Amino acid sequence: MGIAFSADGVRHSPTSTFTREPTLPIRIRPTALLLSAVLGVGGLTGCSAALDLLKDCEGTEGRVKELESLAILDSRPVGATSPVHYENVDAGCWADSGDVMVYADRTYAFPGTRAEVLRHYRTAAERDGWKAPSNPTPPPPGKPEGLCFSRTEGGESAQLDVYFLTAENLSFEEHEPGPELTSGSAYRLSVTSGGVCDG
Repeated sequence: MGIAFSADGVRHSPTSTFTREPTLPIRIRPTALLLSAVLGVGGLTGCSAALDLLKDCEGTEGRVKELESLAILDSRPVGATSPVHYENVDAGCWADSGDVMVYADRTYAFPGTRAEVLRHYRTAAERDGWKAPSNPTPPPPGKPEGLCFSRTEGGESAQLDVYFLTAENLSFEEHEPGPELTSGSAYRLSVTSGGVCDG
């Protein structure tokens, strides 16, 4: 009994209806084996970087809820709306190389100008106890102006950024941006723990 290959490279016996899935290419096997070995040994020795990063966010649930409930995230200029897929605050924790960041973000679409957005948040943030740096760093050439404020929140420093969404920002979004985000002055409020504004 001989072995035959179909046009798609699947090996099968001419007398059998059983087909075998194609195997991984040879160049992928060593990488997969090496990755499996590293993760396996790391897990056995307690040095798994992936597990360490997950542990970094343990116990941050309370802090996430604190940031998520900040009144500034619900403040918006008249006419600003929450776009589809962005109706709620996006809050959570991420860890990278031992650095832990707790965040809460809120996205709005606004049919008016960027100047109106900035004016609204300068007033709202100050009223809510947020402080702007005395000598803020200007945005790089070609980048839209934004705002940065900080304050102590729950015994920890917190940073509030107000920035405008650009085509570049939107290209990293999970959802395809609707027309309300690509026209007018779409922007995001981002509160992060432990941050301090430049300037």
